[in-house]
Amino acid sequence: MEIATLAAQLNGQLNPPDLALEITGVGTIEEATPEQITFLANPKYLAKLADCRAGAILVAPGLDTPDLTIPRLEVAHPYYAFAQAIALFHSPPPPKPGIHPTAILGEGVELGENVTIGAYVVVGDRVRIGDNVVIHPHCAIYADAVIGAGSILHSHAAIREGVILGERVIVQNGAVIGGDGFGFVPMPDGTFYKIPQAGTVTLGDDVEIQALSAIDRATIGTTTIGSGTKVDNLVQVAHGCKIGNHTLLCGQVGLAGSTTVGNHVILAGQVGAAGHLTIGDRVQVGASSGINHSIPPDTQVSGYPAIDHKLWLRVSAALKLLPDLIQRVRRLERG
Repeated sequence: MEIATLAAQLNGQLNPPDLALEITGVGTIEEATPEQITFLANPKYLAKLADCRAGAILVAPGLDTPDLTIPRLEVAHPYYAFAQAIALFHSPPPPKPGIHPTAILGEGVELGENVTIGAYVVVGDRVRIGDNVVIHPHCAIYADAVIGAGSILHSHAAIREGVILGERVIVQNGAVIGGDGFGFVPMPDGTFYKIPQAGTVTLGDDVEIQALSAIDRATIGTTTIGSGTKVDNLVQVAHGCKIGNHTLLCGQVGLAGSTTVGNHVILAGQVGAAGHLTIGDRVQVGASSGINHSIPPDTQVSGYPAIDHKLWLRVSAALKLLPDLIQRVRRLERG
C-alpha cells in the first residue's frame, strides 16, 4: 500500500510529509528491503541503521537521529505500530465456517454462529461452543467443556472435561488444558495411590496458551488463569494455581501446586516456583531463578534462591573472584 495510506492506518506522521512510496511488507532493521518498512523502538540499536536498506522506518516522534536518511513514519509506540503493520500485510485468510464430515460431535453439543470445526475433531457430550470459534483438525474437547466466543484451538490441542475457556482464547498446538494434576499418596508398601483430580480449569478472556504447555486441573476447586495472561511454550502450571490478569509466563516456567501469581507479573524463562506460595502483583523474576518463598508486590528478583535483582547481580559478579579469594585466605592462614 502507499505509505500515506499506511500512515493513516497506523495513526502516524510522515517525515517528509509528501513522501510517495509503495510499501509491500515489513522487515527487520538488518534484512528490510527498499520496499519494506522496519522499526526502531530502542535507541541502543541506532548503530544498526547505518546499514539499513528499508524504504521507511517507524520511530517515536522527536527521536534524535540527525544522520538518518531513511524516511520516517513517526508514531507514539513504534513496536506496537510494527505489530499492527505485520497484521496489515500478513493477515491469513479466515477459515470457512462449517463442520468437517470427519468431525465427531457428542450428544447435546451447543454450537454458536459461524463455528469452524476441522477434520477429525472430537467434541464430547454437552460441550458449549460460542460464536466464531475455530477448532483446527485433530483437537479433542472432552464432555461439559465451554469454549468462549472467538476462541481458536490449533491442531492437537486437548481441552479436558469441564474446562471453561473465556472469549478470544488461543490454544496453540499440542497444549493440554485440564489434564490431571500430579497428586499421589505414598503408601506403606512403597507404592503410590492416585488422588482423583476432581477440579477443573478456568481461563479468562484473551488468554493465550502456547505450544506444548500444560495447565493442570485442580484436585478440588479450580486452577485459574486471569484475563489477558500469556503462557509461553513448554510451561507447566500445576493443580490449584491461581494466576492473575495480564501476566507473562515465559518458556519452560514451572509452577508447583497451589502457587498464586498476581497481576502484571513477568516470570522469565525457566523460572521455577515451589508450591503454596504467593508472587505479588507486578513482580519481575529473572531467567532460571528459583522461588522458594513468597515474593512481595513490586519486586524484582533473580537467582537461586531468588533474591533482590541488584544484589544478585553483585553476587554473580563476585563469584568469579572466589577462587583467588580462597587462595589468599589459605596463604594468610599458613602465615
